Amino acid sequence: MFRRNKRSEAQDESALDDDMLVVVDRSVNPYLVLFHEPAGYRAEQVRGLRNRLVAMNPDGEPKTLVVTSAVRGEGKTVSALNLAMAFAELERQRVVLVDADLRRPSCERYLNLNSQAGLTDVLLGRESVDRLLRPAGYRNLMLLGAGTRVDNPAEVLGSSRLDQLLQRLKERFQYVVIDTPPVLPSTDAGVLSAAADGTLLVVRLEKSLKKQSRDAVRTLHDMGGNVLGTLVTEVRGQDPESDSRLAYGALAEDEEV
Repeated sequence: MFRRNKRSEAQDESALDDDMLVVVDRSVNPYLVLFHEPAGYRAEQVRGLRNRLVAMNPDGEPKTLVVTSAVRGEGKTVSALNLAMAFAELERQRVVLVDADLRRPSCERYLNLNSQAGLTDVLLGRESVDRLLRPAGYRNLMLLGAGTRVDNPAEVLGSSRLDQLLQRLKERFQYVVIDTPPVLPSTDAGVLSAAADGTLLVVRLEKSLKKQSRDAVRTLHDMGGNVLGTLVTEVRGQDPESDSRLAYGALAEDEEV
């Protein structure tokens, strides 16, 4: 599994302070920076997160990674998409993005793809996963959409087929990135976190409440999830637009290095 130091209950209280992996300045729907601005500053921040996660996987084994948040509106889906694209940039790395937010699926919409059969259809035994995987429109990245809408998403995700599906995906892909519903409004993220190798919690600066984020971390731990850290979105003042020293493009003729 992804490696993470064990911590006491008291240390869990300060998880947001101790487990921060990287800071991304903005994650605004539908800005998929790896797609639209691959050479930009924001894309480099996502790559920095990717590199840290790769470093936490020294054995190089295929891994499943849940991307979630405490509540809605914190940028989890955009973060999951950008991170999946960053993984797919690596040489000889095949990556799949799974939309496991069965309550408000949006990955297909963000990628400008039509909705098709997907995760629910596999978990209900209606289709095989091999038939439903499709290109996401980005090199080496495949997509498994949410699939047919269901009235009982928690029960569907609790199916015994979930572990079988994740194992099947790990046989085909190096990284499986899973977008889930927020932690606090439903149990879905906890179930998926327990089944995955690691979980990343997205926190939106100046919007997320610290108590809610801490409650989300505690809930994921209680469910058996391996919380790797937090990804902070909308950190202002940390980009080339506000500090030219952070830009590092082509050198102008009269510019000093």
